[in-house]
Amino acid sequence: MGVNYDTGVLISAERGERTTWSRHRGLLIVGAVPVVSAPVLAQAWRGGSRQALLARFLAGCEVEAMTPAQARATGELLGAAGRADIVDAAVVESAIRHGNAILTADRRDIERLVSAGGRHLVVEEV
Repeated sequence: MGVNYDTGVLISAERGERTTWSRHRGLLIVGAVPVVSAPVLAQAWRGGSRQALLARFLAGCEVEAMTPAQARATGELLGAAGRADIVDAAVVESAIRHGNAILTADRRDIERLVSAGGRHLVVEEV
């Protein structure tokens, strides 16, 4: 099983938090490629040399573009959950499509979206 990262995971990696980096390395060692939805990257990325650590973290990830079909599915998920955060919904939409677990800093909101999606996914907090 793979894993999708939310923005909180990227922020944690950028801060150099050992637990996040350790989990990431463990995934890479077993051949798992974490998925980062493009909206997640947009929310975390501000550019410049101060994000060198984040750039290194992302080198081991698949950054997934959002297609029009995925954008519609993300919107439908938001409607079903009565939520407004498209970034969280993009994480959940991608994880549902891939059958991935989700690593998040915002477990409660992610679990609401997963529930609205009608699927059981593993949701773990950083």
